[in-house]
Amino acid sequence: MTKKFLILIAVVFSSLSFAQQGSSSPYSFYGIGSLKFKGTVENQSMGGLSVYSDSIHINLRNPASYAGENLKSFNSESRPIKYTVGGSHMNLKLNSSSQSDETNSSSVDYLAISIPLGKFGAGFGLLPFSSVGYKLQSSGDDNVLDYKYRGEGGLNKVFLGLGYQLSNDFRVGVDVSYNFGSITNTNIAFGYNDQGELLQYQSREVNRSDLGGLTYNFGAIYSKLIKSNLELTASATYTLKSELNSTNQREFSTIVIDPTTQQEFVINSSEVNLLSTNLETTQMTLPSKMTFGLGVGAPRKWFAGVEYTFLKSSQFSNRLLTIQNASYEDATTLALGGFYIPKYDSFNRFWKRIVYRAGLRFEDTGLRVNTEDIKEFGISFGVGLPVGRIFSNANLGFEIGKRGTKSANLVEENFIKFQLSLSLNDRWFEKRKFN
Repeated sequence: MTKKFLILIAVVFSSLSFAQQGSSSPYSFYGIGSLKFKGTVENQSMGGLSVYSDSIHINLRNPASYAGENLKSFNSESRPIKYTVGGSHMNLKLNSSSQSDETNSSSVDYLAISIPLGKFGAGFGLLPFSSVGYKLQSSGDDNVLDYKYRGEGGLNKVFLGLGYQLSNDFRVGVDVSYNFGSITNTNIAFGYNDQGELLQYQSREVNRSDLGGLTYNFGAIYSKLIKSNLELTASATYTLKSELNSTNQREFSTIVIDPTTQQEFVINSSEVNLLSTNLETTQMTLPSKMTFGLGVGAPRKWFAGVEYTFLKSSQFSNRLLTIQNASYEDATTLALGGFYIPKYDSFNRFWKRIVYRAGLRFEDTGLRVNTEDIKEFGISFGVGLPVGRIFSNANLGFEIGKRGTKSANLVEENFIKFQLSLSLNDRWFEKRKFN
């Protein structure tokens, strides 16, 4: 038992440097980047639906899921230890009114463990919260390059959660997350002489923010058999508005750019005294979020549900960087999805134990650029393949979707996302039946 636990903890912490999910989206230019879905491949394969929870999968979105009843199929012994790891690969096609491009990115998306503690249950893990990764450029009316922009970094989240079973039908929970990371934004201004020839030296501005702070998420799950083979499930979560501490740096440089390799060579540089303008240390506001879900299904057979998320992104603020053509309004997401299992206990027929998942989501991201609301749509499919013992499984997910628009000189993104995870169960505290 101890050996397995130490191995898992070693994997979690050795993956800290890899947990930041890459991004190639130009919309990660805004705010703290593209917000990442806090959920497993199982959730994402059902359109992001997280209202459902059981004793063999970790639900990262609702801390109440860490608690639960003991397993009747194991002589009412405690629930198994659950641990999971997931990753993804995304192909992204970018289209504007005049140009197109294509890019790919791969990442580790989450590492987590859930441990039963009687009526309590605890969860611990690491996952990305946001990601910044863009390369943009702007040209003047004569199609001459004026500026180049690039960004990298983002926020990671380490969380510790606790759930408690108040009754057979009702569970509550809370998790505390420490968000940490850095974001670097670079802006290069190109100058020209009277003949329109590019000058030898260019100006570069680099802004870096090192971020850290706590967030709190509360959850509740209600499940009730309304018929002998039909169960009703309702869930809710609420994340408090929080403040991140941001330690900032700003540097101006004169550079030379190699026309062949585009490598930048610094001629001279100077760091701006942000203390004089009260910008060396600032507060970044993360908005509050509420989620409500409802679903019905036959236990261990099928489930269908709907979930609504309200993110008060109009609360977001960042004093260091302001963008004139962008603003934040409140964001909403509607997710619909479910799963089907032909026969979960058919241990001599592998194909009957496969979990089939599907879903779709409609999202208004809350970001408004050039008077256009940035919206997102996705449709997803997935399967859970049995592996090992005690209902462990490998999960494969697939999502296709679209974000943004080609109107108002913006970019439309069409993406295909492949996902893979392991959802493993083990019994560390099995009672011996024979001495």
